[in-house]
Amino acid sequence: MVQAFILIEIAAGYSSAIVKSLAGQEGVSAVVRVTGPIDVIATIQAPSIEAISSLVNQKIHILEGVVRTTTCVALD
Repeated sequence: MVQAFILIEIAAGYSSAIVKSLAGQEGVSAVVRVTGPIDVIATIQAPSIEAISSLVNQKIHILEGVVRTTTCVALD
């Protein structure tokens, strides 16, 4: 199983809605709002890097208010 941390930059006013949308989704194990240049960090798990990419494209990039994401794949 591949684990990744998705750093999500969000337009003003959308962070609560995005957290609610992602929480409980299949493959999403945690979603937290944070301070700093990144607004939300989602922890996701999938069987492969390709599945991680699909999950990010199909469940995160489509959400209104998402400005940019950075995917950080766990090494261990």
